Amino acid sequence: MDVQQVSGRNLGDIFLYALSTCVWCKKTKAFLEQLDVAYRYVDVDLVPAEDEEEVMRGLARWNPQRNFPTIVINSLTAIVGYQPERIREVLGL
Repeated sequence: MDVQQVSGRNLGDIFLYALSTCVWCKKTKAFLEQLDVAYRYVDVDLVPAEDEEEVMRGLARWNPQRNFPTIVINSLTAIVGYQPERIREVLGL
């Protein structure tokens, strides 16, 4: 799986399931970078075919509808869609 790392402040384990062509996914990435938060992400549409099933299973654990973007924070909370205020709340900002 091609997981990308973005550097910033460590506010926990933040993982983003995104699509490279999704406007809301791009807005979520930009928002996290504006907050200077370290996070990891995978652009699901760019994952090699042999890894796609594994990635989709991981996403479905947190978001059975498999909508994008989906952010998983500290393996405890999933935020589906572009929700900047909810992201701030969960990260304690």
